[in-house]
Amino acid sequence: MVTPGQVSVSICLLAVLMPSYALALTLQQAEQIALQDDPAVAVFSARADAHQQQSIAAQTLPDPQLRLGVFNLPTDTFDIEQEPSTQLRLGVQQMFPRGNSREISAQQQRLQAQATRQLATDARLRLLRDVRVAFLNLYYETQATNIIRDSRALFKQLVSITQDRYASGRANQQDVIRASLELSRLDDRYTRILGMQDQYRAELMQWLGDYAQQDLDEAFPSLPELPALDDPDSLITRHPLIRAEHAAVDAEKTQVDMAKQEYSPGVSAFVEYRERFGENMDGSDRSDMLAAMVTMDIPLFTGDRQDRNVAASEGRVNAARYALDDRLRGLKQQLDRYLAAYQRAEQRDLHYRNTLLDTAEDNSRGALNAYQSGVSEFTGLMRAQMTELDVRLEALRIQVDKAIAHTRLLYVSGEQ
Repeated sequence: MVTPGQVSVSICLLAVLMPSYALALTLQQAEQIALQDDPAVAVFSARADAHQQQSIAAQTLPDPQLRLGVFNLPTDTFDIEQEPSTQLRLGVQQMFPRGNSREISAQQQRLQAQATRQLATDARLRLLRDVRVAFLNLYYETQATNIIRDSRALFKQLVSITQDRYASGRANQQDVIRASLELSRLDDRYTRILGMQDQYRAELMQWLGDYAQQDLDEAFPSLPELPALDDPDSLITRHPLIRAEHAAVDAEKTQVDMAKQEYSPGVSAFVEYRERFGENMDGSDRSDMLAAMVTMDIPLFTGDRQDRNVAASEGRVNAARYALDDRLRGLKQQLDRYLAAYQRAEQRDLHYRNTLLDTAEDNSRGALNAYQSGVSEFTGLMRAQMTELDVRLEALRIQVDKAIAHTRLLYVSGEQ
């Protein structure tokens, strides 16, 4: 039988063992969960490791070939001692690739590994960006539901006030209908926001799994500091995508060097031991023989193969350079756009926090007092209440949009 004390101990142990994000999920915890065993990052890391292994293999000579056979065996008797030319041959042949092709191939694989590792870093940055954006949007929707829930209590109170005033003959029926209508519209707005919450939670589930269903921490998500943006060109050149493109250009250059190795002859060396059977006419054993041979290619007709391969490789280098320039322009455009969005959001955020929020609240409070005193009509009161609600939601939206622009600037600048 389990005693109450044992139950208390079990509950305490569960509280210790449960992760801290089991009750309220923060952005930092969401990032840690998403980064654990992410397949997008793992794919590039595995490919980089494969290229690194291939760079080691590329430096090794091809495996030698073993040749074993019987030559000049008479088919009438299959007697190995019948003919003096019958031989058992055992040879080894080794191929030597053209020029410095082994070293160049190894260098190419190392550059491809370097480019792929940069792509892995970029995949990590993109993951952080996407998780942060989805988390911030979900944070807005959850806080918006709190704001609407608070406003609904006030609107419900307004319905009661108008009903009391109508019962006492100080308000008309239209005020009661209008108050009920605005309350219903608020409920519909609340339902739509809940639907947006479901969408953003579903988006987060691809990275967080069931943790996306947890409640979010009430504190506004914190982000790393932005780097200095006074020299955007230098900042962009350090981005993992740009480093990957530079490595891709260098890898294509090694392909040009590889194509030029085709002008050098390929060499193979062959050593063979030949055993003969039987005896000479004087009764002595037939002498065994040794053969050694070197063969090489003669690249005479280079116009339609070697020259064309070099030209094709040089064309791929130019294409890689164009891809690098295009990537630079794209990142520069993103940096300018996100920086402008961040600066405008920062200006609006200050304006709302310093002026509009307090003004809207004072206006709403004054309109309510005026209506209760019979100085103003119900239409003015509802307009003031709706304005305060819209201002509060817009202030939150601006704060979230500023954080989203901050997040995207972190990605473009190559910062985590």
